[in-house]
Amino acid sequence: MVLATDHGTIRVENPVRVVGDKNTNANLRYKLGKNLSYNPKEVFEIHDPAKAGLPSPNLSTKYIFALNEDFFAYPNNYNYYVTYYKNTFQHGGISMEEMMIPVVTMEPKG
Repeated sequence: MVLATDHGTIRVENPVRVVGDKNTNANLRYKLGKNLSYNPKEVFEIHDPAKAGLPSPNLSTKYIFALNEDFFAYPNNYNYYVTYYKNTFQHGGISMEEMMIPVVTMEPKG
């Protein structure tokens, strides 16, 4: 029997400010869009999604991923969202827990 589960989650602790337009996705661990504003030292960036095997809805689409225990928060209502999401479990990022899928193969004894 082969047993597999969904990928894991990670507890997020540190907010990272990001600004996007109305078409930017809502995920707390990654963002994709064409009008993203952020500090490049605080994220993992992908400027050419096709090279990473990711879809690109627009020619200028880029992806950013939160690092470590970080999560993205918009400047509007920043303190509210930081308080609401800090110390919660999130997924969608690129940590080992979020990327690996546990799989085990079991065989009967004898």
